[in-house]
Amino acid sequence: MSENSLFLPNAVFVSDSTSVTDIFHEIANQLSAEKLVKKQFLPEIIKREEKYPTGIDLSPVNKNLPNIAVPHTEGEFVSTRLIVPVSLVTAVPFKNMIDPDQELPVKFLFLILNNDPAGQANILAQIMDFLRLTPVANLQELFKLTEPDKIYRFLSEHFK
Repeated sequence: MSENSLFLPNAVFVSDSTSVTDIFHEIANQLSAEKLVKKQFLPEIIKREEKYPTGIDLSPVNKNLPNIAVPHTEGEFVSTRLIVPVSLVTAVPFKNMIDPDQELPVKFLFLILNNDPAGQANILAQIMDFLRLTPVANLQELFKLTEPDKIYRFLSEHFK
């Protein structure tokens, strides 16, 4: 499977929702309509995010990058192996993966769908490598995009 097949043009979103739960509702409904997730996906991703937060502070990479989150759930609740990019119009507070007592204003999600139990860490590692190896100017360009087709095109070209 090539890295570009980790993205689908119909699974890239821009959300103006202002809470984690609202974002998950919005995205889950659309992913469900595309048959990419199963019925229990929404309650499971909400429950997992509460128990195992996924906010990542990108300031150690570069102070000029927004924070991200990498929400995911168990593979039994999804139907495919995919990264679902979600650009947030307004920063939304997510709890920090490293320090769950801290909230981070997050502007971009790399929502992981993975029906291969052995591959969850692999996709997360690919996302972290992308963030570490992509020039900061390119990441800033990505995080400023507000149209799903442009986000898809950028990631298809740059995600290695």
